[in-house]
Amino acid sequence: MTHAVMTDAKLAKRAPVRRRRPRSYWALRIGLGLLVFYVAVALLSFVWTPYDALTPGVGDGYDAPSWAFPLGTDRLGADMLSRLMVGARYDLGIAFAAVSIALTVGTIVGVLAGYHGGALDTAVMRGVEIFQAFPGLLFAMLVVQAVGAGIVNVILVLSFVGIPDYLRLARAEIRAKKDWQYAEAARMTGNLPWRVAFRHLLPNSIGPLLAFTSINAAFSALVTASLGFLGLGLGPNVPEWGNMIARGQDGIMTGQWWVSFFPGLAILGLTGGLYLLGDALSDLTDPRRRR
Repeated sequence: MTHAVMTDAKLAKRAPVRRRRPRSYWALRIGLGLLVFYVAVALLSFVWTPYDALTPGVGDGYDAPSWAFPLGTDRLGADMLSRLMVGARYDLGIAFAAVSIALTVGTIVGVLAGYHGGALDTAVMRGVEIFQAFPGLLFAMLVVQAVGAGIVNVILVLSFVGIPDYLRLARAEIRAKKDWQYAEAARMTGNLPWRVAFRHLLPNSIGPLLAFTSINAAFSALVTASLGFLGLGLGPNVPEWGNMIARGQDGIMTGQWWVSFFPGLAILGLTGGLYLLGDALSDLTDPRRRR
């Protein structure tokens, strides 16, 4: 009896312990998978689409989804699948370009304001507070309406809208860590202030900034689609998802649901994947949020 108990105890010790995977693991896999899918579709659209996305009349107007046109056609007879594939190129490209500019500029200004403080920090934060008094979408609409539509203008407006968020986040991280021991040691060894800020403090504060990029990219994609839906974004014939939804809204009441449904589904999938990815990265980079 004693021998059997000892054998069971040994087997229990040898049995592998299955650890429960955190929720952020699944969010990371799903979000990353969706993002890879959209990037692959956007890259594929450069070399192949079923039909020319800019050519109307490849089918009859408002053809329902079929083998010839898997997602149907719009009122001008253009292939919806081809236009969706090319639209991924525009929406992803605009979002990633705007996020890259906002991340770079906002981080640099935020690091300088957080490290030096004083009058520079006060002036920067007052300017940010004034700017953020306007809702992001409303500000983007007003500026695009004033300067005109176009890819470059939309990218610049979206990057300008995103800069304050990165600035505030970088400033908070630098202010919280600039008196830590490794920063004091870097100053004591004779490093210049800019070197301490950008070579020592910033690498240890980059996690929350990178996690926020996914959230900002999702917001930029939504604003891009909103501007396109309102006719303020890209040109009227550009196959951008928001513009495609606007072109199909007349057919919703008469049964041609696919013209607006599939672009809306594409926007939902992209923004949902980016939000999942951002939430997972926040959990992985912030020890307080790990589960």
